[in-house]
Amino acid sequence: MKLLFKIFCLLTFVCSLAKAQDTIQSKNTDAILYQPSKNIKGLVVGLGGSEGGNAWASKHWKTVRDQFLDKGYAFLALAYFGSKNSPKLLEKIEIQDVYNAINLSKQKVHTEKVAVIGGSRGADLALLLGSYYPDISCIIGLSASHAVFPGNTDHFSTSSWTFGGKELPFVPVNEAAVPFMMERKIRKAFEAMLQDKESEQKSFIKVEQIKAPILLMSGTEDEICPSSEMSEKIILRLKNNHFKYRYEHLPFKGSHSEPYQHFDKVFEFLQKNF
Repeated sequence: MKLLFKIFCLLTFVCSLAKAQDTIQSKNTDAILYQPSKNIKGLVVGLGGSEGGNAWASKHWKTVRDQFLDKGYAFLALAYFGSKNSPKLLEKIEIQDVYNAINLSKQKVHTEKVAVIGGSRGADLALLLGSYYPDISCIIGLSASHAVFPGNTDHFSTSSWTFGGKELPFVPVNEAAVPFMMERKIRKAFEAMLQDKESEQKSFIKVEQIKAPILLMSGTEDEICPSSEMSEKIILRLKNNHFKYRYEHLPFKGSHSEPYQHFDKVFEFLQKNF
């Protein structure tokens, strides 16, 4: 019986190591750091989209999260709005605050390798982080935008993002977009906003400044935004600027959430490029 008890205790200890997690306390964010039981290959940061809160820490994403851990990656589930200690709305989110939480986590797991994976608005944030911080090692954007859009407020008159306290230029909601927004035809509203070519140009995410490989995945029948078309605009911008790192766009037939069905492609990209 004593031997069985010792074996049980050992197994419990090993399982607890495999699921070790820490709360990362940093300004305007809520984050949970999960650590694998084996040697850490690097840190993967998960950023949710306009749903808010800490999506990657939810039970829904546990299976995928555990896959990252099983492959030797530490995983940081990070909330940048809509959680206890983060801003209430997706509006004027300070990019530096998000980076600071990532940097603290890097120090905790003793790695310099950081991959950021984001979905929807989280994909935009992943690209922005890479454009400002050269120590981001890999970026994966699921249903990403090529430009900055307004914050999710009632008035839509402020940017989603700030850097150094200054709002980033954004594509405004124009008159053409209003009827579609009232009818909840969100993709049509995005397409109408993007008719403003001058604002679009000013609001481009400067992906050419990224110092890391980039994987983009999108659904060709995206009902939320023209993510496939916007991803292609990112690819064109990288080509035109002779981007020297690996970059790829994988379009899949399906909706805004279709890229989440293809994490095998994410793991394959990380294996080769991270």
